[in-house]
Amino acid sequence: MKKLLFILGVTSTITFTSCEDMFTPAIENILDIETAYERPLYAQGLLLNGYNRVPTNSWSFNDVATDDAVTNDRASNFLKIATGQWTAMNNPLEQWRNSRSAIQYLNNFLSINDKVAWASSPAVTTMFNDRMKGEAHGLRALFMYHLLQTHGGKTSSGEILGIPIVLEHETLDSDFNKPRATFEESLQQIYSDLQKAEEYLPLDFEDITNASQIPTKYQSLNITLTDYNRVFGEHFRLRISKRITQAIRAKVALLAASPAFNSGNAAKWEEAANFAGLVIQQKGGATGIDAQGALFYQSGSVNQMTEGKNTSEILWRVDRGDVSSSLEADHFPPTLFGRGRINPTQNLVEAFPMSNGYPIHAENSGFNTNNPYENRDPRLKNYILVNGGTAGVNNTAINTALNSPTNDGLNKVETSTRTGFYMRKLLRQDVNLNPSSVSGQYHITPRLRMTEIYLAYAEAANEAWGPTGRGSFTFSAYDIIKAIRMRAGVGTTNGDPYLEQVKNDKDQMRQLIRNERRLELCFEGFRFWDLRRWNENFTLPAQGISIENNTHNIITVENRVFEPYMQYGPIPYSEILKYSNLQQNNGW
Repeated sequence: MKKLLFILGVTSTITFTSCEDMFTPAIENILDIETAYERPLYAQGLLLNGYNRVPTNSWSFNDVATDDAVTNDRASNFLKIATGQWTAMNNPLEQWRNSRSAIQYLNNFLSINDKVAWASSPAVTTMFNDRMKGEAHGLRALFMYHLLQTHGGKTSSGEILGIPIVLEHETLDSDFNKPRATFEESLQQIYSDLQKAEEYLPLDFEDITNASQIPTKYQSLNITLTDYNRVFGEHFRLRISKRITQAIRAKVALLAASPAFNSGNAAKWEEAANFAGLVIQQKGGATGIDAQGALFYQSGSVNQMTEGKNTSEILWRVDRGDVSSSLEADHFPPTLFGRGRINPTQNLVEAFPMSNGYPIHAENSGFNTNNPYENRDPRLKNYILVNGGTAGVNNTAINTALNSPTNDGLNKVETSTRTGFYMRKLLRQDVNLNPSSVSGQYHITPRLRMTEIYLAYAEAANEAWGPTGRGSFTFSAYDIIKAIRMRAGVGTTNGDPYLEQVKNDKDQMRQLIRNERRLELCFEGFRFWDLRRWNENFTLPAQGISIENNTHNIITVENRVFEPYMQYGPIPYSEILKYSNLQQNNGW
């Protein structure tokens, strides 16, 4: 049976107008795989399918399944996870089908790419082939990471398994009954793919200005400056690059070093620190941090990112597309014509320190229970809409109190907040949802941010070398956290005495780093995976605040239901039924 590349015709409505229509097969627009050899756009479609399936192409808001948020959307799949309605047959976090499908397309691409006539010039064809081969290996590694993060785990024997390693394009005659490799074998395969990707890809996709910058391996092909830029230039800025594969390696290594997958091997932490440190070093070290990086979603940053360009904060992102207002329509409060879907918890609000750097419950914090949102870490009001905060194009004051005269108040209507807070982060306040004058704005959805890499380094370096140890770098975990807190406006007027206190204690620094990660990456889909890899408690109730007559009362909004076996996600039950060699994670 011939392999198929793309089905260009879509089945249309069947009509019964004649015997010929009923019994004579129509000619279908189906291309043989061999057609792709002379039609590179079709071949590239296999690769682009991988880009289209990257899980971080859009926001997931799985924070709803953690202690950081709840939702007023009662049909939310993540609400089902939080409340115990999570099974191997109903797993909203499942990546088995999406990521394995992407790998199948990428394997298909890798099986044909050497045969494709990418250009009329053999030399240019060689460069195109190398570049897209590198992209395919990088993407395959990324999808294997998502599979490992989502489905790697302990079986009933206590062994930590990874995923089936599939490196060849599968056909109808293939053996699909493959066992899961060990976690370590899966990890090494990801590293292998990333290494291959780096061999083919440029550090960044940017035009070069001098022929001497053409890599040595292409100079012997008599490549011109125009030829090189045609393949590796700025037109491909949104494609996966060597720098991006290095950042992916840091993510993978952090997962592997974490308690859920690592039983005390300090070398794993050092490896993760080295991988993340390399990315940071190439970006200028601790002093290279983007001053506006924490507000990457606001106009000051978004407006710079035209023609595929990024700010120094953004490593990789989705094309910003057209102006839109859908994110704001989902998450603005009701008086701004939004649905208020994501409601940050009191748990998260309490995690933001005071502006002097002390946690709110510390002796020297100066926290005032009667005025709880003043003199706080500036990130609090940037990321969370608290009672009395302003939002929207007209800086409308939002009243979330129990006795609020508007529908923004606690549990007023089905689109009201359930916790006393609304999400502010990611939203463009210059979007107008008023039906009489709706106006959208550009938005940025990052796949990788430098802040994630800074925090990965801080976490790993602290475990490997302690708070102030630097390994082979010029910066420590302490240096990175200090730079992040200074950017946020924390401890800037008093030298951040709390940070100075904890830098002498590895355990205290660990908790501070984890808290900084919680704050900096909130609502970006990290908290759920972080709690799992840290073996942290998922059962803390989600709390809110009920404000009446200026009295603030903490309330329980939603109890969390997680069993111990849910520390690792399930393999889809349907796959377990089909394939006898596939072992399920314990408890599912």
